Amino acid sequence: MAENPVKIYSIMACNVYWDFEGAPTKKEQHKFLVSFFPGDAVVPDLVEKISAYGPDGYTIEFKNQMFKNTNLNGWIYDRFLKFYWYMINLPTGFIKEGEYTIEVKCKDGNVQRMSRIQKNAVSDAMVSAYLKNRERILNSFNPSSVHPMPASTPLKDVGLGWLTLKDVAGLDAYYVTRLAEGATTQQIDTQKLVWWDNIYLERLRKNDPGAGFNRGAVTVTNDLMPARDYGYFVEITDGNIAQEANICIFQPFQFFRTPVNAPQAANVA
Repeated sequence: MAENPVKIYSIMACNVYWDFEGAPTKKEQHKFLVSFFPGDAVVPDLVEKISAYGPDGYTIEFKNQMFKNTNLNGWIYDRFLKFYWYMINLPTGFIKEGEYTIEVKCKDGNVQRMSRIQKNAVSDAMVSAYLKNRERILNSFNPSSVHPMPASTPLKDVGLGWLTLKDVAGLDAYYVTRLAEGATTQQIDTQKLVWWDNIYLERLRKNDPGAGFNRGAVTVTNDLMPARDYGYFVEITDGNIAQEANICIFQPFQFFRTPVNAPQAANVA
């Protein structure tokens, strides 16, 4: 029998502080995520059912559909690294401490599971520090609507920067940055990222425990286009190994427009 091409790489089962501006949902949330090893397999065609289990009979089902901002439950395909991952965001508060398991059942009968232990002390401390310093942190993002990109800015190796929890509260954390085209949160397409500071991959490939640690600035290695609207959000978390994370703080998107005639701008085909 051929080896099943669907293999769990990592999972997340953790609290989420959902601070996207204009979001109609409760900010204290939680999420589950399962990612698969890269390959040629079209995972959504091979999966029968994905479930998450937790303390006191907790159970939730992932949907086998494309993840969108309007459904917050389904699969995402990373077109750069060629792998699938499923995610579900649940606006029903933080989860209890204890063991959480994600189970994947494939159509050929193969079943895989991975578990982790949720601890809430670090989660509570990080959210508290963030809320106490939220205004200062959000005003520090550059570029942003508050700090527009100067007309003289080259669009090659664009820098993004912000204050970290270490800067404002002496608290260590890890930072993940995602950039996409769009002028509003609603226009951002999670399936079409322009650039992603993937600290989880950096940790793996470089064997670097410090990947993303207290990271208050990044350099966008993909050239940006002139006269375009871009949005990025910086996620704060307590681990650069997915299954070790107890909290993810989704800070509000920061939007900026690139100059029309920027020097060294990428060529438009």
